[in-house]
Amino acid sequence: MRKFEVVRGRVIPLMRADVDTDQIIPAKYLKRIERTGFGQFAFEAWRKDPDFVLNRAEYRGAPIMVTGPNFGCGSSREHAPWALEDLGIRAIIAPSFADIFRNNCAKIGLLTVVLPQEDCDWLGARAEELPESELIVDLREQVVATPDGGWVRRFEIDPFVRYCLLEGLDQIGLTLLHEEKIAAYERNRWPLYPRTREPAGV
Repeated sequence: MRKFEVVRGRVIPLMRADVDTDQIIPAKYLKRIERTGFGQFAFEAWRKDPDFVLNRAEYRGAPIMVTGPNFGCGSSREHAPWALEDLGIRAIIAPSFADIFRNNCAKIGLLTVVLPQEDCDWLGARAEELPESELIVDLREQVVATPDGGWVRRFEIDPFVRYCLLEGLDQIGLTLLHEEKIAAYERNRWPLYPRTREPAGV
């Protein structure tokens, strides 16, 4: 997966609480077998409103979203982070997230940042008033800041999640870090045990 270090860009203000995964990506699209292409279906019901934030040209392609508490609640579905990633979003800032959703985001390199409600409200109001304004999300330094440095907030993140995001390691990547040990185990295991791959030349 793509490494995450610093993202700078405009902010999508989706200032709603308890946004659940079915609102992010409707269940009818879970039948698709691809991992990409879900962005066009994200927030489908809300997009019927012409004034919905994602229908506004000034926020199109913005890499940061700020939203309300308990974002990503509801059923567990990996498709919700996929849809947000497909929209071009790299970081989501909220007062709180549903745990499963937050874990699913981390697995694909989508950073979730927890900041106090008043900070999220300030960022949302700023993005509404000044859609062209930018924000910096720096994972290495663990800060969210305005480009002029006049507003800076530090955020906490699980050290292991931070490591994986900075290194661009998903679960497969983490496994491949131990490829030599896995190969050595396969070479030396009892031959009557089931094999995890076909021998070379078969």
